Amino acid sequence: MSQDTEGARPGPGRDLTPLLAGAATAVGVIGAVLALVDSGSPLRGPFTLFFLLAAPAGAIAAALRGLERFGRAITAVAGAVVLNMLVAQGMLAVHRWSVRGGIVAVTAISALILLLVLVRRLGGRTTLRRTD
Repeated sequence: MSQDTEGARPGPGRDLTPLLAGAATAVGVIGAVLALVDSGSPLRGPFTLFFLLAAPAGAIAAALRGLERFGRAITAVAGAVVLNMLVAQGMLAVHRWSVRGGIVAVTAISALILLLVLVRRLGGRTTLRRTD
């Protein structure tokens, strides 16, 4: 009898990571949309909070590929909290606070971080090799 490792186990349920990532993305997008359209749904608060934590945390985690999994998760969540606080503080300082503005600002900054990560990774692949 051979012992199967988790990565080599055949059949359903072998790797739920893509499914969980898709579900988290759907919950985050629904939260952002509910906040942007000013819905009265009871899911608006928790889903929007999830979006405000998950979007920047995912972008920061993508930028920190070199860290171990636990360290990257802790750093990404802490960075997401800091980013949200900076956006709120900046909006309050210029007297332009709004829920919609906060959602848009966090989305734009998270997308910018992901774009910079993508550019950095693509730029690293096209560098010329030295032949010494």
